[in-house]
Amino acid sequence: MSDFTKVRTCLWFDQAGEDAINFYVGLVAGSEIESVSRQTPDGPAMVIDFSLGGTPYMALNAGPQFKHTPAASICVTTQDQAETDRLWNALTSGGGTEGQCGWLTDRWGLSWQIVPRQLLAYMNSADREAAGRVQKSMLEMKKIDVYALEAAFLMQ
Repeated sequence: MSDFTKVRTCLWFDQAGEDAINFYVGLVAGSEIESVSRQTPDGPAMVIDFSLGGTPYMALNAGPQFKHTPAASICVTTQDQAETDRLWNALTSGGGTEGQCGWLTDRWGLSWQIVPRQLLAYMNSADREAAGRVQKSMLEMKKIDVYALEAAFLMQ
């Protein structure tokens, strides 16, 4: 690792960590694999230091003893519906599952929240009645629909 990062979140994988990290880094802009440690030159990755959108993580391929849980998730704030759709579709493909209110679990069992910036703006609006309508609309969604949120916000 060229730059020392004092704090990193460690994600425990059974043995598919390298595949998962390569996938994640390809999905989120501003992401990179920083280093890969292997027990043997041709062996599987043991530890992968990487960043997603500039946030540092470490993946550890350590066996089936521990599983991911929704108690810890990666939250990605998206710019618009197109980015929301792209990330949602990629992360739920190949065995991922949709959750409620922008939550999903990918094929490796890692939980994500895909949150359009518009949702945050509407929820933090000074117009608390409009924010309440947005929240009610969001609670009925799996993948967040920016257009439906806008309609709820603007409803008179």
